Amino acid sequence: MKTVRQKKARRNLGFFVNNFKFRSPFQVLIDGTFTLAALENKFNIQDQLSKYFQSEVKLLTTPCIILETEKLSSFSKAVSGAMQIVKQYPIHKCGHEKYSISGTKCLLSMVRKNNSFRYIIATQDRELQDCLRKIPGAPILYLHGKAPTLEAPSQVSREYAKNICKGLGMTEWEKENVKVLKEIAGITDGTEVKLKKKKKKGGPNPLSCLKKNKNKTQVKVSKNVEEKKSGRNKKRKKMKIAAHIKEALIAEIKNKQET
Repeated sequence: MKTVRQKKARRNLGFFVNNFKFRSPFQVLIDGTFTLAALENKFNIQDQLSKYFQSEVKLLTTPCIILETEKLSSFSKAVSGAMQIVKQYPIHKCGHEKYSISGTKCLLSMVRKNNSFRYIIATQDRELQDCLRKIPGAPILYLHGKAPTLEAPSQVSREYAKNICKGLGMTEWEKENVKVLKEIAGITDGTEVKLKKKKKKGGPNPLSCLKKNKNKTQVKVSKNVEEKKSGRNKKRKKMKIAAHIKEALIAEIKNKQET
């Protein structure tokens, strides 16, 4: 099950890396509800999240979240323990130093409309999770028991990614420049420019030559085999001449020379 969770985490995180330019170290904004769940399940946030994402993780919180946990700590000992965990992380400026707001509103203001600073929100708050699903490029991290879970991209994030792919990620100014360049080059919409490749003059195909040579050698071999079988290629026998016949022939030659 652990490998299955890690595969899902890599797939979900890869979606945000490819479509929303998330990069390591991943910034994780943690609220009091997440630290409370981690305390109850004896979950080491720093070690387990780095193993879960298989990458470097930067844990952050805000002044509003710390003040919210401090107010709630007086009602419960568990919340006071969660407050101590939250205070261990670096504090990210949220702009509410003079007038603090609730943790939910603070995190939503950090993410804004498009999560341009690329935060991963770690929370157990269901209302906050519903609000984050309506914002493109806002990953949600929560604890399912002792197991961290990076939620799959919302429908809003998927549709936003599709629109980016259709528009090739170009702004209106870039699209207008592309149109001007097409007009200068004489390319209009619906036309295709095909480049004809010049045929190079060359000799015969070397493979065809090899085939012909192979055929010739095969024919020669077959002829030799047939000749051997038929007996045509036999050696000629030498004719032996008798001694008295040789003497008679020599005598005739001498007589002709004398005359």
